[in-house]
Amino acid sequence: MPFISLYNGTVLPSSCTPSTFQYPILQGADFLTLNTNYISNYSAYIVNGYYPGHPNANVVGASFCNVSVSYTRPGQNNTINAQVWLPTTWNGRMQGIGGGGFGSGLYDTVFQGMYASVGDGFATVSNDAGLPQPMNVTAPEWALTSTGNVNLYALQNFASISLNDGAVIAKSIIRQYYGQNSSYGYWSGCSGGGRQGMMLAQEAPDAYDGIMAGSPAMNWPSFFVADYWPQTVQQELGVVPLNCELDAISAAAVAQCDGDDGLIDGVVSFPELCKFDPRILVGTTVANCSDTGVSQVISPAAATVALAVWEGAKDVVRNESLWYGFSRDATLTSESGLAGPDYFISPEEWVKRFIFKDASTDTSNIMPSDVAELFHKSVQWYQSLIGTADPNLDKFKANGGKIVSFHGLADGLISPWGTQDYYDKVTARDSAVHDYYRLFFAPGLQHCYGGNGAYPETAFGALVNWVENGVAPETLNATSLPTRVGGIITRPLCAYPKQQYYEACATRDCFVCK
Repeated sequence: MPFISLYNGTVLPSSCTPSTFQYPILQGADFLTLNTNYISNYSAYIVNGYYPGHPNANVVGASFCNVSVSYTRPGQNNTINAQVWLPTTWNGRMQGIGGGGFGSGLYDTVFQGMYASVGDGFATVSNDAGLPQPMNVTAPEWALTSTGNVNLYALQNFASISLNDGAVIAKSIIRQYYGQNSSYGYWSGCSGGGRQGMMLAQEAPDAYDGIMAGSPAMNWPSFFVADYWPQTVQQELGVVPLNCELDAISAAAVAQCDGDDGLIDGVVSFPELCKFDPRILVGTTVANCSDTGVSQVISPAAATVALAVWEGAKDVVRNESLWYGFSRDATLTSESGLAGPDYFISPEEWVKRFIFKDASTDTSNIMPSDVAELFHKSVQWYQSLIGTADPNLDKFKANGGKIVSFHGLADGLISPWGTQDYYDKVTARDSAVHDYYRLFFAPGLQHCYGGNGAYPETAFGALVNWVENGVAPETLNATSLPTRVGGIITRPLCAYPKQQYYEACATRDCFVCK
């Protein structure tokens, strides 16, 4: 949506000097430096994967003042950096841009979102939580002060403290530069950035007026160990299935379950109904396997590993589920999946660095029977620090805050059922949850973006409309990415607990929420 300017003043480039500013007041912090840099006539095209919940951003001729501050928390032996970008043409609003993985902010992907945000006229903020740069967002090199000793200060800053710091700093810098407070503050993030947004709602309820949280990495200590489960299954089998085997299994699952909603379109709308059994494919052939260049027979191991992903981590002694599994149309392979020779490595890094507390740990001997103990330790040690699962949003609600959250049902990294579990717990505390927090599931959408489903590029605009005009979104308009197999589709995403149902119309395909 276009953003109406709420600011009536004029800011000249000559105001972008350190002498314009004083250090913000931030409890427990000592400021070290404050520098300014005026960026003139910046243009770029930012695709929506870098600016979650927004459409593609065509930034043309943006000019802004970059105010960079550094500070330390005495006794923690750290230096935390924050940047506040102040557009010459300001819309009167503030926007925080979230990170991802083990990165808090101020790295390449986040900068893309910041450029898009400042191009939309927002005063924009990001904070690196004091983590080393350049940032490795998949392997937290900052996790240990030494072997056996977790850097708990760094983890705490990453998990929560620096998030509110960023808002406090930004509000002070904005007020000094423009001579007035921002009228509204928003957070925008997906995955780790979605978790950051939900942590702000839970622990810093006055930091932002609206939070857009895509695929939020809540229940962090639980799902990170659970995501390592398929690797332990592969290790016990002594076989690593090829990507082409697992991809063929995924394709067969989609083919069987695609029509459950009444429309064949490459999207599984009701993954909970999909009971495809991969074992029926064992012994069949994948022609021209991408891994080998020759035909490949699907192995029993491939079927077993696929089931391990879909069913989720288990306590094998008690035969109980530890955490949620994934939809059968979720990606199984590559950095967007948890199985095969190439997989998302962050869960393994969490196990090595935060549970074994040794970055050189040999994880190849970890078996499924070991996972329950690892899961228990992870939750016991870290839930209070980074769990981000407190269902008490009373203060955020009382402040008039609003949350728009979305999660792809084909997400292969963070189970959408964990997000549903959290929303259900908030609902159990407060039956009026719909008045301030709405969750939208996106059939066929992968982690944050991608896949054959429709992507909610209208999520952030709907949030702004809700906060500023009181119009609560019943649906989110969503459009698939141009790379979609079978052509672009548009769908309404439904506010949970409603679901998307197909109804044949006279002139077109229709979807309704009920």
